[in-house]
Amino acid sequence: MSKYVYSLFFLISFTMVAQKTDYYEKKGVAIEGYDVVAYFDGNAKKGAKELSAMHDGTKFLFSSEENLKRFKQNPENYLPQYGGYCAYAVALKGKKVKVDPKTYEIRDGKLYLFYNAWGTNTLTLWQEEGAETLKEKADANWLKLHH
Repeated sequence: MSKYVYSLFFLISFTMVAQKTDYYEKKGVAIEGYDVVAYFDGNAKKGAKELSAMHDGTKFLFSSEENLKRFKQNPENYLPQYGGYCAYAVALKGKKVKVDPKTYEIRDGKLYLFYNAWGTNTLTLWQEEGAETLKEKADANWLKLHH
């Protein structure tokens, strides 16, 4: 009986590790330290090191105690789509590309982040080329990238 319990525990633990999302991180924190909850209040705001939470093996920072509390209550509500990588690049090329954390969109209650440098703003391209179609492509590509 105990062998069975240990085997089951190992299998569940292994499955949980295998399912970990790959988040866009810089300097050991998700989304370059931006507060994922603040986006939903219309702000791209840096978090503070002393206001952090671990989720899915990744450290997230928050700009206020309230945002930290909101995240802890239901992290799934605030997690960026595609691990915080550029939604447009995931859709178009099936690649993980870093983002400009200040370039984002909340669509259907979800956070999408985009690359914006060297004269290319992929949020603009995302919107001009049809976000709904690109979202479907990104969803399919993320399943391949993420597993």
